[in-house]
Parts: sequence; C-alpha cells; structure tokens
Amino acid sequence: MASELFTVNGKRKYLTIEEIDRFLKVANEQERPELRTFCLVLTYTGCRPAEALALTSESIDLSNKTIVLRTLKQGDKIKYRAIPIPDSILNILELVHGLRKAQRMKRKPAPLFPWKYCQAYKLIKQIMKSAMIEGEQATPKGLRHGFGIRAAEKTRNPRLVQKWLGHASLENTLIYMDAIGQEERKAALNMWT
Repeated sequence: MASELFTVNGKRKYLTIEEIDRFLKVANEQERPELRTFCLVLTYTGCRPAEALALTSESIDLSNKTIVLRTLKQGDKIKYRAIPIPDSILNILELVHGLRKAQRMKRKPAPLFPWKYCQAYKLIKQIMKSAMIEGEQATPKGLRHGFGIRAAEKTRNPRLVQKWLGHASLENTLIYMDAIGQEERKAALNMWT
C-alpha cells in the first residue's frame, strides 16, 4: 500500500517536514498576499488545489475555526468536510481576505483565490523550485501527501485522516498510516542502540 507514496523507481512523492518548512518560508516571501494564503491553505488542510480554488469567504468557519471544503472525487455526491486549522492561519486569512466583512455582505461570495487550476499549479511549482524542492514530490500532490503522513504520525487515527483528506475509502488513507516517517526511523534506530 505504501508504494503509492513512491514512484516505480522508489522515489518519494511526499514532502518531508523540512521541505514543507522551506516551501512555507518561500511562500511567505511572495509579494501577493493571496498566493501566500493559498500556500497556507494547501499546507494546513491537505486539500487538492481545485478544492482550495473553490473556497469563498463562506467556506471559512471562524466560530469553529475550520475550513469547509467541498470534497472532489466523490462521483455525483456533494460532500463537505471541515478541517480544523490553527488560530494563526485563521488570523492571516482574515487579514488578507477580510472574511468577517465578506461574510456580512449579502451578495454571492467570490472565490478567495483568483486563478484557474493550471495557473495555480504553476505558481506552486515555482515556489517549490525557489525552495529548492525538486523531484516527484515537488507538486501540490506532494504537499497533500506530506499533510497525510504528518496527520497519520501525529493523530494515529486513520478515520480522522480519512475525513480530513476526503477519502471515500479507508483503504486510500491507510497508505499514510504505513508510511516511513520519523517515528518509524526512530524505532528502527532504537533496535541498534
């Protein structure tokens, strides 16, 4: 199962925590504030880029401190999932996008991020390149996989990880539970000390 996190040549498809930190550092240096928040949303929710591009001010639940995403890849079903995010990220989203003011407006909410998928993908790839992240993992999906692995390591709760990633099947989520992470490395090293 964990093979889905690696290419046929054994190259990993997920970002490590160090790569995520470098990605966020470069993202934070971007001139456009909405690009910075787009990167934060992808990193802190593990969502697909298309799910992030569909977000509006109404998608951010300030009371519950969650981002509510419409889950893709569910066939004809319309399904939403709420992902808790840190207060610091909520504050940045509020500052950049004026969420409270936008939520009080009576008109149809506009998307938080102004790009089409292809443009958003290219922007993420450029940030990855600037962060010196290269290889199969240097993609938005690499961020998603990195989120899944971190969530699995920290929560040890496959159902919660399944919910956050919007997987229809638990089988899709179990690849993250089996992933080689820091904890597995520590256990392996402890065998020899």
